Amino acid sequence: MKGWGVVAPRQGRGSMVEVAGSGRGMQREFPFAPLVGVGAVIVDEGRVLLVRRGTEPLKGHWSLPGGLLELGEGLLDAVVREAREETGLVVEPLELVELLDRIHRQKEGHSERVQYHYVIADYLCRVAGGVLQAGSDADAMRWVERAEWNSHSALQLEPITVRVIEAGWQRARELERQRRP
Repeated sequence: MKGWGVVAPRQGRGSMVEVAGSGRGMQREFPFAPLVGVGAVIVDEGRVLLVRRGTEPLKGHWSLPGGLLELGEGLLDAVVREAREETGLVVEPLELVELLDRIHRQKEGHSERVQYHYVIADYLCRVAGGVLQAGSDADAMRWVERAEWNSHSALQLEPITVRVIEAGWQRARELERQRRP
């Protein structure tokens, strides 16, 4: 990610991402505060583009392209950048589908700690250009039909992801109907 570098993990506290040259960072695993991210519900010809996560959290799971905001970056700029980095596609964000939080907890004896905490703005996007090619945090990509995300297929989709995909897909259909004469 432009302007960011990976810093060695602090002992027992997980990985940290640092703003280049600032000496300040934010910790992804076992964070001190929630992290803000974006997701892209990319709809094209009635299909939605999914990526298989190559890194934690949810490594190996299918999800929407997306990632964290960079310091000083707006939400719409971030969704365009993340979609390009993960998929090779240039997208146009159309509207916010959902604002949600994803909290992953780790049990430690009789208590639990917050392992990951993201606040994510998921945007409906249309393809504006580019060439489909997996990159960055994605180890695979595929266009999926509605029947695939609504079934118990091998995609390993989180229920919240299915909800966001369905909402984005439904809104894309509405917008398409409105454009027709």
